[in-house]
Amino acid sequence: MSDHEPTGLTPQKALKLMEEDPRAILVDIRSSMEFLFVGHPKGAVHVPWIDEPDWTVNPDFVTDIRKLLLGGAICTIDDGCAPVILICRSGKRSLDAGKLLLKSGFRRVFHVDEGFEGDLDEKHHRSSFNGWRYHGLPWEQC
Repeated sequence: MSDHEPTGLTPQKALKLMEEDPRAILVDIRSSMEFLFVGHPKGAVHVPWIDEPDWTVNPDFVTDIRKLLLGGAICTIDDGCAPVILICRSGKRSLDAGKLLLKSGFRRVFHVDEGFEGDLDEKHHRSSFNGWRYHGLPWEQC
């Protein structure tokens, strides 16, 4: 794992990490509208990285993640730190958000490199060849 970039995981490996380490937390960092109306991984918590109405980076992002982890990254000598797994639409925002978490002292930061909806195909459609939803992993929608 790099000290400067979060470790990329496929959606399947992210789900496996969550199943193997009950301390792992999956954070959906997309906008509120994306989280609610496009859908989100089942069990994900929502902390937007960039959100409406101003579409600026959330100045409380690091603090919000620390709150999820009871004030800080949960670390023990035997088990290491609780994994924080970030997911966005296609893996780009989660990479940037993960870099900030690492810079802020978090130790085990991952991001779903295909995101929830995946990359655009040749017709500019998502969820057609990669992404959490494409792989049929558990998700829900409001």
